[in-house]
Order: sequence, then structure tokens, then C-alpha cells
Amino acid sequence: MKLLVVGGGGREHAIIKKLRENPQVTEIFACPGNGGIAKDAACVSIGATDIPALVDFAVEKAVDFCVVAPDDPLALGCVDAMEEKGIPCFGPNKNAAVIEGSKVFSKDLMKKYGIPTAKYEVFSDPKAALDYIREQNEFPTVIKADGLALGKGVIIAESMEQAADAVKSIMEDKMFGDSGNRVVVEEFLTGPEVSVLSFTDGKTIVPMVSSMDHKRALDGDKGLNTGGMGTVAPNPYYTDEVAAQCMETIFLPTVRAMNAEGRTFKGCLYFGLMLTEKGPRVIEYNCRFGDPETQVVLPLLKTDLLTIMRAVHDGTLEGVPVEFSDGAAACVVIASGGYPKSYPKGLEIDLGKAEEMTDVTVYHAGTALKDGKLVTSGGRVLGVTAVGDDLTSALEKAYAAVREITFDGAFYRKDIGARALKALGK
Repeated sequence: MKLLVVGGGGREHAIIKKLRENPQVTEIFACPGNGGIAKDAACVSIGATDIPALVDFAVEKAVDFCVVAPDDPLALGCVDAMEEKGIPCFGPNKNAAVIEGSKVFSKDLMKKYGIPTAKYEVFSDPKAALDYIREQNEFPTVIKADGLALGKGVIIAESMEQAADAVKSIMEDKMFGDSGNRVVVEEFLTGPEVSVLSFTDGKTIVPMVSSMDHKRALDGDKGLNTGGMGTVAPNPYYTDEVAAQCMETIFLPTVRAMNAEGRTFKGCLYFGLMLTEKGPRVIEYNCRFGDPETQVVLPLLKTDLLTIMRAVHDGTLEGVPVEFSDGAAACVVIASGGYPKSYPKGLEIDLGKAEEMTDVTVYHAGTALKDGKLVTSGGRVLGVTAVGDDLTSALEKAYAAVREITFDGAFYRKDIGARALKALGK
């Protein structure tokens, strides 16, 4: 089988490595891929949002199956365009990808179908939004751009002054472009956060092993919000009891709600959850694998990924036993100095012995090949993942590998997994 994976980050590298395990796979193309993915797939310099070029390429190469991994091409209808040409895909079509593409849509869906989430209001007028925030007078408060914003469209305001700045930045200065034409203002929830990725064919939903993300740039959950500085799996707060509650009150109701709206969702549905004192609440939905959650979830997957993805496409997921190993995984992101603000590119990377270490995989997120040398090309450069019998062992292996890797200005958090270990009493 010839496969095409759309995207070029750490998530795509993790998906490609897992797909390669299937003996039927003869060739994998990555569009655009990156410097590290080039070892595992043929990288083709077509952007993930250049849908006409992606479709032409897939047809020309007689691709048998396509995996559309990032949010933008999904929201733009990449799956629809591929399927029109007879190329089966893993990923939701455009009218289902709106669950992530519009925060207003997802919040209204939850309200309509009684799926537990934070209370909220929607505004298209900046003054009305500020009047509401002033009237509520509850801080912190959460302000979200309606559309896609590379995972950065959420601002937590600690005061009225910060709220005014946030509304101005999003709605007037258009820091996220047209994604900020409307905002969602919602209550700030507290409790442990959990990420649960799930496979669904629109009938059956199979949650994957849970994970815990670390969004802030610096140790102790300080610094700016990022796309994620590391992850661990499983998440110790996500007990069997919580999982059963989520299945009954959130997961199945969401799949049914999308069906009722004529927007059947097939692909990876990501649930960002907050475990509040009043029970689990949905913070956000994503219409695809999370990054860097994928880098700890897929290494623990025992079942063949391509078999699952084809069953999702065919609507036969119920017949596939999806199994995960009992161990743990930890991913530490190595970022470029300055991230998540501006940072240099083109810095040479020395991987040391990291890729030769047992139970360790180095996923490439922002790397490129320049004159045969591996260099940085993004803010989050590498995701160093290790698996172990337990979280302590996975973290030890991951950090041992991280210490092997060097490039100018490289930084990483030294406390990935600390909260999880504490919850486990370690």
C-alpha cells in the first residue's frame, strides 16, 4: 500500500513511524514532512493547506490511503477533496471538522445536547464582550477566538485590564486574523486537565490511553502558553471511574450530537477535559490527533494503526480490538531559544547518541535538512519520547536522551511529569 500523510510536525512523525509497522505498507509520502521525517518517508514540498496540489499529487502517485493530520487542511475540506477523487482518508470531512474550526459551534453544540462544559457567551462586538466581562466580574476569565489560531487563540485574563487587552488584540487588532471576528467568553474552570484522544467511525468510539500536556514554556507552569512542552501517558487523574463517567456524559453524547446535526465525525476526536469538583467538563474539542499528545499515546498502541484507521473510514471500528500496553510514556520537547515568541532558524543540531538509546524515539517537529546537515526550522524542534514499565522509568530514559542533544539556545522543561508523579504519590 502507498500512503500519504499530510503535515510536517512531531505528530505526523509519530503517525508515520507507527504506520510503517504494517507490513503491507510499501511507501509513505509526507507533505511537506521535515528533516527527520525524511528518514521514514518520502518528503514532498507541498504545503498542508495546498489542497489542489495535494489531491493532484495523490492521484498521480495512485495513493491507496491518505491521513490528514493537521487542523487547517481538515477545516478546509482536504478529506472531501481526496474522497471525491476516490482516495480513502482518515480524518473528518469539512462539515464535521467544524467541531474544532469554530469554538462558537462547539460551545453551542454542548449547550444544545447537555454536554458538560464551562458557562459562556458569544460576542461579535468588542464593547458588548467587555460589558459582559465587567458585569460578571469573575477573574480569571477565559477569552477565546472563534476560529483556528494554531492552538494559541485562548487568553486567560486575570483582571479587567487584561481582559480589555485580550478583546482588543483578538477582535480589533486581529492578532489571529478572521478567527477573531467572534469571541467566546467563558468561566474559568479549575481542576486537573486531561487529554483523551479517541478513534471514532461515527458509531463506535474508542478512547485511547489518556495523557497530560504541559502548556507553559517554563518550569513550574510559568511563562507563556505554548503548543505543548511535553506530555506523559497515562494521566493518573483519569481513573477507570472518571473514564466511565466521561464515556456516558461526554464521549458518546458528542458522537450522537454530531450525527443528529448531520455532521457525522470519522477520525480522531480529541477531548480536552477539566476534572472539576462537579465532574468532568469539556474545555475544547480538536478534530485531530493532539501534538505532542500523539507522541506518548501512539508508542503505547499495540494494535496496528493502519488497520484501525481503515476501519474508521469503513465504519467497521466495532470489529477491531484496540489495545494499549500497560506501561507509561513520557515526551520532553526541546525548543529553540525565544519560543513561543521569535526564534532563530537554521541552527545545526547534534543528536548525540539519543536515537540509539533503548526505548527512546526522537520525533522531529521543527527540523530541516540543509546541505546534508540537520538544522532547526521551528520553535518546537524535537519531541524526545521514552516508554517504560512505569512513569518514573519513562521519564528517566527520556531525560537521559534529551541530555544527549545539543543546538545553540536549546531549552526544555526539567519538570515534565512532576505533577503526575505527585498524583501517584512518588
